[in-house]
Amino acid sequence: MRASGTFTVEDFTPTSVEVPGPVVETAVPVGVATMRKRYEGEVVGVSATLFTAAYDQSTATGTYVAMESFEGTLHDLSGTFNFAHSATTLGQGREAEFFVIVPGSGTGALAGIRGTGGLAIDADGTHRIRFDYEVGE
Repeated sequence: MRASGTFTVEDFTPTSVEVPGPVVETAVPVGVATMRKRYEGEVVGVSATLFTAAYDQSTATGTYVAMESFEGTLHDLSGTFNFAHSATTLGQGREAEFFVIVPGSGTGALAGIRGTGGLAIDADGTHRIRFDYEVGE
């Protein structure tokens, strides 16, 4: 099945991470943040996200990796699950995208969920998500 929708970022909070040993400095700094998102459409709910990125704001070039914990509904199935995604940007557009629902993470009517999906950002800034998924054993 496919469920799609839009989302808004309700909170983006940069956070620090203590790394043992000497700091490794690169040409693009690595940052960590937590996020809270709200979803609408065939995907309805909220997510808590751990977001890591190496990103150069001046050139809009970098890569991010995110792990999200979602609570809500896909179509009429309610529950929770985790999903992970990453992508690279080189000024505009996305490439090297990765998106997976974490196996074994579903609860409620979403127990046994598995699959993939994707994210897109429209020219007007609208954030879109889709899940291509199956539920069951």
